[in-house]
Amino acid sequence: MMWQKYAGSRRSMPLGARILFHGVFYAGGFAIVYYLIQKFHSRALYYKLAVEQLQSHPEAQEALGPPLNIHYLKLIDRENFVDIVDAKIPVSGSKSEGLLYVHSSRGGPFQRWHLDEVFLELKDGQQIPVFKLSGENGDEVKKE
Repeated sequence: MMWQKYAGSRRSMPLGARILFHGVFYAGGFAIVYYLIQKFHSRALYYKLAVEQLQSHPEAQEALGPPLNIHYLKLIDRENFVDIVDAKIPVSGSKSEGLLYVHSSRGGPFQRWHLDEVFLELKDGQQIPVFKLSGENGDEVKKE
């Protein structure tokens, strides 16, 4: 049998090499899925609306510093989470970094997201209100 590379084996690759190959393959697959989930969340409407509010808020921009960086959600960090109505988006700049807290809602599963409240909490504990929806039926919008 000329196709056998290793004596006494019908496999063309030793077990250690196969384990290494499969480990790299599965780790790469996990990394791709992790990246795609992060990208999915960053394209959600509540995420985009909150980032727009942050970018149009001069006090928050000054506190963070000129090059404003919006980071993907860290899915394995217990402090960063996304659920039906709340999210924490990591942000940073040249002066400081922090979390952009987003509270949002929508009328039904296939309806548009609406921001209820957005505020920035810097790593030193300072909180900067960025957006707050006021009024009982959500008609009035107040930028702080």
